Amino acid sequence: MTNKLAAVILAAGLGKRMKSDKAKVLHEINGKPMVMYVIETAKKIAGNNIVVVIGKQAEKVSEIISKEYKVTYALQKEQLGTGDAVKCALPFLPEYSEQVLILCGDVPLLSYDTVKRFYEEHIRSSCDISVLAVEADNPKGYGRIILDNENNVSGIIEETDATDAQKQIKIINAGIYCVKKEFLEYSLNKISSNNAQSEFYLTDIITIGYNYNKNIGAVIGQDNEELLGINSNQDLIAVERIIQKRLGIIS
Repeated sequence: MTNKLAAVILAAGLGKRMKSDKAKVLHEINGKPMVMYVIETAKKIAGNNIVVVIGKQAEKVSEIISKEYKVTYALQKEQLGTGDAVKCALPFLPEYSEQVLILCGDVPLLSYDTVKRFYEEHIRSSCDISVLAVEADNPKGYGRIILDNENNVSGIIEETDATDAQKQIKIINAGIYCVKKEFLEYSLNKISSNNAQSEFYLTDIITIGYNYNKNIGAVIGQDNEELLGINSNQDLIAVERIIQKRLGIIS
């Protein structure tokens, strides 16, 4: 089944909170740009069927990645949100691909084992959309997974758009999805930028899927550390320490 899987890696942002002119995904962890960890994991499950969405410092990002990996690039000319970024990648997906795994270039700790389990659960459950989620004691800053009265996933609400009640939800979106390509193409044409950020949120495909009675799954990640996203230099330092501990460099 994996030869019918394509991976899209979102790597277009500058990352203003990094307080640096360098493209976010080029910040190094243990001497290696963070995006390289994500590509390494993606290649193990999707082979060469990888599209990296680039934007800020596109030439520099592609130049550094191409030294080590053969991937396809899609250019996001304007920063219009994650939904727009994935839409930019659609024309570059292999025609024979049937499923699309969407990963973030700033989540470098995600392991192959977790991605494999996530993908296998998506296929086993015949889902149209699956989202990787995590339970967090402090969910501040993350999108919350919304369930209906029967515990079906009905949507994802970003914190900036959430009500006080929704902010109490502790199941959060890790920003990693697996979607049937046919439905991904359909739903991305339905999303709008009518939200607090005036962006096209990829998360809106969940609500669209729910409204069309699609099969939506949420897989809870077993290791919260793996799903840490890097948004600041403090995050970068914390993730580097985790990697160094795993490699036995520090205790």
